[in-house]
Amino acid sequence: MADFLPPDMRAAVAGSHVLVVGTGGIGCELVKNLVLTGFTKINMIDLDTIEVSNLNRQFLFQKQHVGRPKVEVARESALRFNPTASITAHHDSILNPEYNVNYFKQFSLVMNALDNKVARNHVNRLCLAAGVTLVESGSAGYLGQVTVISKVSQSHS
Repeated sequence: MADFLPPDMRAAVAGSHVLVVGTGGIGCELVKNLVLTGFTKINMIDLDTIEVSNLNRQFLFQKQHVGRPKVEVARESALRFNPTASITAHHDSILNPEYNVNYFKQFSLVMNALDNKVARNHVNRLCLAAGVTLVESGSAGYLGQVTVISKVSQSHS
């Protein structure tokens, strides 16, 4: 899959455990790119179901998927790119107390693809508390943004 990466980078990618929160427009792209880059251990969480209005910009979904959970169809679609990947789909809200600091500590990286400010802030707080780097992304119309949020340890001499 990721033959273009140097061997040490390929090993780091393959050994990573990534959480993708949100499997809509940005999330579809993230999941596809993660799998094609060689990430093989991915968890995804999304509460939404597929609507007809999603089909023009969320390419992992097709007309026959309308009404199904986005996260389940995203998993099925991503596995077509790499059937050996371990992809876990949670059709649930990231605000569920089950997804707490201890849950977040198992991941090497968290990628946010949410359109809900409360949920985005919640994930940010959990990543900071767990010490896990967060890649925050969002869009509004034709504008998009990506920010890396990482807790920096300070040593006092």
